[in-house]
Amino acid sequence: MEIHGRFNHFNFNVTDLEKSIKFYGEALGLHESSRKVAEDGSFILVFLSDGKTGFKLELTWLRDHPQPYNLGECEFHLCLRVAEDYDQVRARHREMGCICYENEAMGLYFITDPDNYWIEVLPEK
Repeated sequence: MEIHGRFNHFNFNVTDLEKSIKFYGEALGLHESSRKVAEDGSFILVFLSDGKTGFKLELTWLRDHPQPYNLGECEFHLCLRVAEDYDQVRARHREMGCICYENEAMGLYFITDPDNYWIEVLPEK
């Protein structure tokens, strides 16, 4: 039997759910597409969408984990392409103070979200 997996979503655990939702909306234009709240209030899952692909970013908030997450050496990241003017988007991210690394020779840069997850930003090609 051959298996054909399809990407569905990627998860980031967050400490301040509303702050993270606002960041992803302002920085990347992602919007909430669905939400699941545990009956006992122990967790909330919010799925963010770009409105164009089926891929989702899942933000997980855990009531009993108020401290920052240990991201280790942060050797992972999420990557998004921006269809808008790349230089204008980068200028907006500079204004927001969220750019953490730039490689102009490669035509890319990274931003960090409120929990210090890295997001690579590429121009639409």
